[in-house]
Amino acid sequence: MKIKHLFLALSLFFALTASAQPKSWTADNGNGTFTNPLFYDEFSDPDILRVGDDYYLAGTTMHTVPGLVILHSKDLVNWENISYCFDRFDFNDDAFALKNHKEIYGQGIWAPCIRHANGQFYVYSNVNGKGLQCYTSKDIRGPWKHHNMQGRIYDLSVLFDDDGKIYAIHGYGEVKCTELKPDMSGPIDETERTIIPEGNAVGEGHHMYKINGMYYLISTDYKPNGRTLCSRSKSIWGPYETITITADETFGYHAASLTQVPRGEKYRIGHDGTKFGIPEVDKDATACTNIHQGGIVEDQNGQWWALLMMDFHSIGRTVTLAPITWKDGWPMLGLEGNLGRAPRTWFKPNIPSAASSQLQPHAPYERSENFNGKQLGRIWQWNHNPEEKMWSLRNGRLRLNTMPAEQLMWARNTLTQRVIGPTSVATVELYTKGMKDGDVCGLGNINVPCSWIGIVKEGKKYTLCCFEQATNDTLDMPVGLSDGKIWLRCIGDYDNDQAQYAYSTDGKSFHNVGRMMPLSYQLISFQGSRHALFAFNKKGKNGGYAEFDNFTVDEPQADRSANIPYGKTFRIINMATGKPMKALEHGLIYDTEQKDKSPQTRFKLIDKGQGKVSLQCADGRYVFVAGFGIAGDVRLTNDPEKAEVFLWQDYLNREFMLMSMRTHRYIGKSPTTGSPYSLDFTGADPARRNGAVLRWED
Repeated sequence: MKIKHLFLALSLFFALTASAQPKSWTADNGNGTFTNPLFYDEFSDPDILRVGDDYYLAGTTMHTVPGLVILHSKDLVNWENISYCFDRFDFNDDAFALKNHKEIYGQGIWAPCIRHANGQFYVYSNVNGKGLQCYTSKDIRGPWKHHNMQGRIYDLSVLFDDDGKIYAIHGYGEVKCTELKPDMSGPIDETERTIIPEGNAVGEGHHMYKINGMYYLISTDYKPNGRTLCSRSKSIWGPYETITITADETFGYHAASLTQVPRGEKYRIGHDGTKFGIPEVDKDATACTNIHQGGIVEDQNGQWWALLMMDFHSIGRTVTLAPITWKDGWPMLGLEGNLGRAPRTWFKPNIPSAASSQLQPHAPYERSENFNGKQLGRIWQWNHNPEEKMWSLRNGRLRLNTMPAEQLMWARNTLTQRVIGPTSVATVELYTKGMKDGDVCGLGNINVPCSWIGIVKEGKKYTLCCFEQATNDTLDMPVGLSDGKIWLRCIGDYDNDQAQYAYSTDGKSFHNVGRMMPLSYQLISFQGSRHALFAFNKKGKNGGYAEFDNFTVDEPQADRSANIPYGKTFRIINMATGKPMKALEHGLIYDTEQKDKSPQTRFKLIDKGQGKVSLQCADGRYVFVAGFGIAGDVRLTNDPEKAEVFLWQDYLNREFMLMSMRTHRYIGKSPTTGSPYSLDFTGADPARRNGAVLRWED
């Protein structure tokens, strides 16, 4: 579907379903399988912990508060946000609150390590310029005690060893180990030692485990591109041997454009966006879109799993779940026969606890908010520390009092939440009667470059404005506000890195404003796109206030129940060649021209349960595989007992792959060699044009 047509379809969908109960993305397919990513929104630097029958996932929050998010799960697939380690940064530093032209974009707190020992939970992380931080609590829900351990230790893992000693593992390339004081007051002086010297291809983002007496260090490297490594040793001090345990698993997603700052210049908030570079990306390159940094965990049945992140378009970084196969003492990602790669769709962990078996698929957050409660929903985070006296929840609305700011990125008390993909629409009601001269209020995107749609008040005049930093341009238009109320909307197509603003004066008919804006991921704030409710005064004074109500997020692709075409007869198009699959009389699967409408180009699925299927041609023959590797021909048989059983890999928008349950490889056809279909594909390439990704059409 062309992108402009997709936006029209999205706009129509949301117009028709505005009053429907929204459904949010969850990896759980409801049939015993899950589909990556676990979350279709940002969750960076995941670290996983199991305590009994409970799983906890900690992640980066950078400059936003509350900070250091913790999720809880019973099955590793369905998660709930249950805690943050702190409500606000407690450093006496203006930069953490956007005061006096100081800020911590791209800094803050990041790469946490979560552990449980001595009857309590520990979360370690680093704050730029402040050193190592630790938060402790006997209850995972808090309250948490803050220990400023200082010291230059970051991007770390912590191991509570059997002898009672506590080790921090840290560093890039040259990996170091430092002993920590038991009271978390800081590192023990003169204990730092290099355990892996530079030159061993080891990266950063460490996760240390002691398994059956062996020390295992999981790390990620990005030179020259992303890979996940494992180092092991019989001693914490080494020597270590290192191998790669996964590489090139992008699930068929290419890298997003990375915002570039003008050469020789340091990024400045409010920078002229026309000087930014948002270059075209090499869609065939893996870059850091592959699954990398994260932790591993053993479930109650002894099966191991990896929870790793990947750079995921303008959404930011998100989390994936992959089975681990132990091979010669190494925790290899993936399945026997296809080690190093991971299925996008796989079977949920077989966890026997009653609580797990009764779980219903659910998202980790409630994204929509009517502001009727006494507290904000857990999804919300402030952009830097808020000024508590300048915001409130009253009469079922969020009130933001305006404070001086030149533009959105300097606006204090900006309330944000992550965007959700693959496509979604966020809508909010804005009340403007409390605005004063110079006030600017609305719905924005906190990213670099940023953008927003909102109302500007000049004297007694109200103007609808749409600002885009990438073009350094503001589109102004007069608007009549009945009762001082307007609806603002952001239509996001995040898989294609684009968004469009819209507004309505009656809550029913919405009008697009400005262009379909390109979105990017960037390493300036180290965050993806975030919806922002904001209010500031551009004339350098405290002004009035804006009120917001009924923030809603609709996700048309969250319901994937009809994505597998059961009961249909369909053609299969190879994404690499654009040609339909055909069952030849000769007994092989090949391709043919688009004009070929013969029964041999039409197929249907035989449902084998839990997302498993067999493929049958409309002429009655079944697809099976003869042989192994490149000689593993995809052939036809009249015997249904010989039919190959595949696990359907849902790639959305009618795109899919077929993974053999015997070999854990995928069927595909090379776009260049002229060979017939075979069962020797390890997975999708970033551009989905290696011949393994297919599309079905009626």
